Parts: sequence; structure tokens; C-alpha cells
Amino acid sequence: MPSKPSPQRSLFESERSFRLLVEGVSDYAIFMLDPTGTVTSWNTGAERIKGYKAHEIIGQHFSQFYSPEDRAAGMPDRSLETARSKGKFEAEGWRVRKDGSKFFASVVIDAIYEHGELIGFAKITRDITERQKAQAALAESESQFRMLLSGVVDYALYMLDPTGIVTNWNIGGQRIKGYAPEEIIGQHFSRFYTPADRAAGRPARALEQTIEHGRYEEEGWRVRKDGTFFWASVVIDRITDPDGKLLGFAKITRDITERHEAQQRLERVQQQLAESQKFDALGQLTGGIAHDFNNLLMIISGHLHTLKRLAGDDVRAMRAVQAIDTASQRGASLTNQLLTFARRQRVNPQAIDLAERIHSVREVLDTGLGSNVHLNVEIEQNVWPVTVDVTEFETALINLLINARDAMPNGGIVLVSAKNVRLDEDNHKGDHVAISVEDSGVGIPQDVIAKVFDPFFTTKAVGKGTGLGLSQVHGFAHQAGGTVTLQSELGQGTRFTILLPRGAAAASSRESDGADEKIGISGTVLLVEDNPDVAGASAGLLEQLGYAVRWVSDAEAALKAIERDSIDLVLSDIVMPGKMDGLGLARAIRQKRPNLPVLLATGYSEAAQTARADFAILKKPYQIYDLSRALAEIAR
Repeated sequence: MPSKPSPQRSLFESERSFRLLVEGVSDYAIFMLDPTGTVTSWNTGAERIKGYKAHEIIGQHFSQFYSPEDRAAGMPDRSLETARSKGKFEAEGWRVRKDGSKFFASVVIDAIYEHGELIGFAKITRDITERQKAQAALAESESQFRMLLSGVVDYALYMLDPTGIVTNWNIGGQRIKGYAPEEIIGQHFSRFYTPADRAAGRPARALEQTIEHGRYEEEGWRVRKDGTFFWASVVIDRITDPDGKLLGFAKITRDITERHEAQQRLERVQQQLAESQKFDALGQLTGGIAHDFNNLLMIISGHLHTLKRLAGDDVRAMRAVQAIDTASQRGASLTNQLLTFARRQRVNPQAIDLAERIHSVREVLDTGLGSNVHLNVEIEQNVWPVTVDVTEFETALINLLINARDAMPNGGIVLVSAKNVRLDEDNHKGDHVAISVEDSGVGIPQDVIAKVFDPFFTTKAVGKGTGLGLSQVHGFAHQAGGTVTLQSELGQGTRFTILLPRGAAAASSRESDGADEKIGISGTVLLVEDNPDVAGASAGLLEQLGYAVRWVSDAEAALKAIERDSIDLVLSDIVMPGKMDGLGLARAIRQKRPNLPVLLATGYSEAAQTARADFAILKKPYQIYDLSRALAEIAR
């Protein structure tokens, strides 16, 4: 049985193992100093870190590991004194290798006592240069990041604690929201919300959703320190530690009021474009229908004078003729409204005095409204004149009054007003006159407002309206270079406002709009009309006026007839088949026979819009006095 080692032997082996352990450590410089600071031992780690071999450094004072500046400042002595008095000294700082290069060291010095007497110091040094560089780089990065956040002026960047309290603030937050750091740090972020949003609990919901989903984004109105509103883009991010514990929130806010307003303007333009395209398509359809319908009405109205002569004193026959005449005029009125809506009606614009014109038709308006509706008229003093077709303006005004009356089945008040305004919108800028018709009626539902100007749309009972009244208002306003707006709320009434550009000074409108029939003019009229029925009706009217009539069906035949026969006047339809329409014919006649009067007639034609300045145009269906007046004017 082997003998048990003696205590002395065991202690020796333990000390030997410890020395081998210390000498074998390469990541730490572990060595002993005597009470004066002289190196008395050295390990492999010390040789690797500091560059000295054992025989080069043992017996040397440890202060040579310090930089000259630290030695001059007495740092080696203070470190030993601290270890002596407190038992330990710890520090981090720059140290010097044998080759003069520096490294950043973590240093621990322990005082060693034996039987209460200081026998030296144990010194452990570790090279932490890489860690120090990483920490310095991190500190620099954090510093630069703080500088970046502090310098950003276009974004409000700040932190919230888990309860929503503002914990820091940047210059962007101050610029956008108006608060200085000392005014807002420590305050709850809900003060940036509108009172309505706070009452609805939106700030709390924003933080709840951020906690649940990690991020919250929205756009909405926010409030500055001075109480003004701005449209904000908001992002809130959840901030947690590595264990997932909530530390707070990072909040980014940007003022995008200008972008929001630009987007709203774009949406309005797109809406206006869509509306314009819709009305243009409807206008193409209604314009074409109106043209064909006017030709039919021309045939009816053109033969009425013949029927009246044939009826003589027969009462029943005259009643029938009168009924046909009334229906014909009603049909003509409907087609006029269609053409006005389509903006294809031939108009005769003139500068008018609004106050004079509105007061001149007030008696008609009062009669049309009935006894249980009270009409008030408020015209601003010195209201500007506008340039409009008088008939179309009065028709639009009457249509709005009728619409207001029908919105008040139990009676009420209608206010007609006119005032000067200055617009600064995308499509309408400058001086305008606002003519408003406001009622105290039932109002219009929001889902109906977008449709009220559509032709044939009506909420009235069958037989109570054509659905063309507001369409005519819309067409009139736009054809006059303006627009029409609508504000309405259920139970609060409705206000229509026609906005018309300011016109030149108006002449007095108190002039006779009538004209006496001028019958008995002699001469030969060349009638150019492709529709034989319309030609027959027109020829009958011309003959009743005392003219001889030559009829041809196209422009080419008309030019030949002018060269061959003695023609005193030309009455031509504008829309005709063939290579040349009525406008082309009129221009050709002007070149060949500049003194030959030409009168153009049409139920509707795009060409009539450009021809109005060059040639007289008679609108179909026309009565005998319309034809007489038009022929008399061109013959002058």
C-alpha cells in the first residue's frame, strides 16, 4: 500500500501546480511586485502582452509600463498607495509595451500580506484595446446619431416611456410642434392630438397597437403649441430590451400638410375631369338627340300656320291646332334645356346688370313660388356685371327657384343673393359674381348630391318634373365660363351658388325684346335643306312672308343654282350630307357673291359655335316671326 504524502509534500505540489498555471496563462499578464513596485515574477501572458522577457523585466520598476505623462503625474505610486490602503486598485488606461507601442489595459493590483505585514503586490493586466476601440466606436456612433437626431429639422424624432411620456426631443419636434425641450419633456404625448381624438382614445389605441404589432403608422390632424392644426405622418415603433421587456417607444412625426393639400387638389382635379368626361359623353348624346328632335319640331311648327288658315273659324279645329302649338313649344323648351346642359346651345351673351335683371323678373318669381313661400332678394351694392345669355340666365334662376319651392312642401323662405367674390381655385381664378339661391327646405341626402346635375335625374314624383332643370343650370354656368356649387344638409336647407366671371359694364336691359312680324318682303330665297319634310315646312313659312322659294337638297346643287338663277337670299341648314355642309356653303358663297345675304339654320351643330361670329344663325324650330326678323336683319 503506497504511503500517504506528507503535508509538506502536498503543499509543495500545490504551489508547483499554481506556478505552472500562472506561468501558462497567455491572455493575462500576471506578475508580482515587491512593496516598492519592483517586478519579482513574470508569466507568459506578461511577455506576450508587454513584450518583455522575464530576465529583461524582473528587477525593474513597474512604472516603466506607464506613459511618460502618467509617470510624471505620479500614477504608478498612487496605484500602489491605493492598493496598500484599500487592499485593491482597479483601473483602465493606456500602457506602454517594450517596443514603445501603446495598448489599452484593464489593471488590477492586490496588496499581499503575510502575518499582517505587506510583502508585495499581485498585478494582473489584460489587453482590452479591441474592446476599447469597439466601445469608442460605439460611443462615437451614438454621439453622431444623437447629433443627427438633434440636427434633423424636417422630422420630429423623440422617445416615449412605456406610459407615453416624452423623454427626449429634437429640433425637428420643436420646429414642427412648437415646443422647446424643457416645455414638453415629461409631458404626455396625447397633447399633440386634437380634443376630439383625445376624447375618442386615439393616443392610447396607438400605443396599444404598437405594443401588439411592433409598429403603428397613420396620417391625421395634429395640434401645435399655438393651437394650429397640421396634417401629420406618424410612425411609432416599439423598443424592447434583449429579453423582450418594453422600454418605451420611438416616435417619428412629419408635417405633410402641403402634400396632403396637393393630394386633395389632385383628387378634386381628377373628380372634375371624371365629371367633365361624364357630362361630355352625356352632352354628345343629348346634343345629337336634340338635333333630330328639333327637325321633327320644325316640321310640326312650320305647318302650324297652314293648319291655322285651314281651320278658319272651326273652334274645335283651332283648339287642336293650339294644343299642337303648345306641345311643340314645350318640346322646343325641353330640347333647349338639353342643349344648354350639353353646352351646345347657341347663346347670345351680353353684359347685364344683375340687380336690374333679377328685380325685373321678381314678379314672375313671386308668382311661381306661391303664397306659402316668401322670397327675399339681397343684392350687394356695386355688384359687378356679368356676360351671359339673358334668356338662359333667367331660365337658370327660375329653375333654381322652382327647385327651392319644391324642397319646401310646407312653405318657407327663399333667399336670392348676389355678391362680388375673388376666386383662387385651379379652374376659376379672379373676379367673379356669386349668385345664390338658398332655401329652408328638407335638404339633399349626401348620396344624391353627386347626381343632382345629371339630366333626367329627379327625386320628384312621376309627372312632377323633367329632371332637366338643374342640368340646365349646370350647363348655363359652365357655358358662361363659370361653375355652380351646392351645399346642403338634411333638415337644414340647400344653397346653390352660380359663380360667373366678372364682365364688362352693362347696358340698360330695359329695351324691347320683341320684334314685329315683317311680312310682305319680296324676293327669291334659295332654301338648302336635305330633309324634304323640314324643307316643306320652311318653304311654307317663307311663302307666307311673301318670298318666292327655290329648294335644293345639298350644297353642290345650291352653288349651281346661285350661278344659274337670280337669288336674293340663301337660307341653309348647317348639318347636311355630302362633302360640304351649310357653313362651308356660306363661306363659298361669300367668296363668289360677297353681297348675297346668307342665313344659316340648325337644331344643333358643333359648327354653329364657330360660325356665330361670321354668319347669322337661326335656331330650329323657329316660328314665322323668328324667320321674318332674321331675314330682315341680314337683308339690311
